[in-house]
Order: sequence, then C-alpha cells, then structure tokens
Amino acid sequence: MTTQSDAARATSLQPPDAGLVSPFAGGGLLDVFRRRYLLRLLVQKEVRSRYQGSVLGLLWSYIQPMVRFCMYFFVIGLILGVHKNVPNFAIHMFAAIVGVHFFTETFSSGTRSIVKNKAIVRKMAMPREMFPVSAVIVSAINTYPQLMILFVAAVATGWRPDPGALLAGILGVAIITLLGTALALLFAGMNVFFRDFQNIVATFTLFTHWIVPMIYPFEKLATSSLGQNPWFYTAYLSNPLTVAVLLLQRAVWLPTVLGKGSFPTDVNEIGYPNLPNHLILLGWLMVLVSFVILVLCQLAFQRLESKFAERV
Repeated sequence: MTTQSDAARATSLQPPDAGLVSPFAGGGLLDVFRRRYLLRLLVQKEVRSRYQGSVLGLLWSYIQPMVRFCMYFFVIGLILGVHKNVPNFAIHMFAAIVGVHFFTETFSSGTRSIVKNKAIVRKMAMPREMFPVSAVIVSAINTYPQLMILFVAAVATGWRPDPGALLAGILGVAIITLLGTALALLFAGMNVFFRDFQNIVATFTLFTHWIVPMIYPFEKLATSSLGQNPWFYTAYLSNPLTVAVLLLQRAVWLPTVLGKGSFPTDVNEIGYPNLPNHLILLGWLMVLVSFVILVLCQLAFQRLESKFAERV
C-alpha cells in the first residue's frame, strides 16, 4: 500500500508535460525516407507548382540548358577560340554544365524550401529535412532531360564507355548529391532566421561556373603559373564540386577524345596535365568528405529546427 501511494504521489508531482516527446525529435534524414509517402506528395506538389500556368511545362528543362550551352559555346568556344585547343569542347563544357546546374539548383531551391513551405511547417509535425530533400529530388528530375541530351550527344561523337568511365560518373553524381543536400540543409535552416542567406547563395552560385573546369580545360589551369603553385593546385582540387565535374568529364567527354589531339589512345595513359593523377581515388575521398559534411550539416539543422514554426 505504501509503495503504491508513494508511486502515485510521485506521479502527481511530475509536470503536466512529462513524458511528452517533441514532434521534432526524429531520425533526421532516415525519418524522411521512412515517410516516403509524404516525400512523394511533396515532390509532386513542387513539380506541379514549378510548371503551373506554363504552356511548355517540362520542355523548359530542355530549352534553358540548351540556351545556356549555346551562349557559352558561342562566346567561350568560338569567339575566344577555346574549341580549337580542346577536342569535342562542346561535350567537355556540357558535361560540366549538367553537373553544375544540378548542384546550383539543389543549393538554391533547397535554401528556400522551408520558407517557401512555411504554411506546412506551421501546421504539421513532420521531419523538416523533408523540404530540402524534396528540393534535391525535384532538381534531379529537372536535370534528367539535360543528362539525356548529353548522353545522345556523347554517343553521336563516339562515346564508348569503359569501366573507369562508369565508375567516375557514379562518383561524380554521388558527390554533387551529397554536397548539395548538405548545403541545402544547412542554409535552409539558417535562411529561416535570416533571409539574407538565400541572397548569399544566389551570389555564390554565380562563381560556380568559374571555379570548376567548365569553360576552360583542366590542362589550361594545370600548366598555368597558378597551377604550378602547389598550394593553389591543392586548394583547387580540395573543392568537391571541382572533382565531381572532372569525374563527369572523365565519364562522358574523355571516351570521345581518346587518340585526338594531345590525348593518348589508351585510357590508362591519361593523367596530368590532361586530368589529375589518381582521379578515381580522389573521387572516393571527396565522396567521404561530402558525407562527413552532410552529417555535420544534419546535426546543425537539428539544432535549429525546433524554432522554425515560430520564426517562419
């Protein structure tokens, strides 16, 4: 009797919210994929809203990259004459454009994703990571048509993939996906508190076309005075996005140029200065680095998410 009464008294002294679990406490990104039904609905909503009221709809995913490609190819390739020094310069540049576009769209749309869906954030207890993740998936859907254009163009110019090319393509896409998701999570959380972050991201993405070997070949940088500086060269290849673009070029562009210009006929002979030495190994390293960045950004996001509803 005494034991039961003590237990009842102890229970009555507990605060009324004891034992309740915060709706924000979950498994983070793992919880997002446990609720795949909600994720699918959110992706469908984002795709419909993007093309709502548009006559051409998904065709804009083909038109915009082709216009961007033609602009860069005309100015950089023809006017500046870069295409004379780089075999299949169009494939070289478009392979990079596809990777950079996937990253910038993921980063930009992911940063705005929570503020954009503030009505849902206020009303529903769901993993907040779902919004940046859905932005990544929508970006992948919009990048798919560009990837198909690149594939057709590469096949038409003699693309014959080897195992190294296929592995390089997988690693390149993995790096961009991991890094884009990580930065989308971090900046989406910070953008809730300070809207300046979406403008910071928009400004940063202006530089992405220049910090990767897209409108210039890697060989040009490697043999320049900057490339001869070991500190600069190491810093340049420490950027996961740069390595991802090089891997995509290794996958799509390189098989079309073997035996042309300064390139050997054997893919095993390809190395510096045409491409970095040990590029595949560097790719695995950047996958690991991008994964670590994703984990750190996820932890930072979880620290911020409990205040999202009151700040949006």
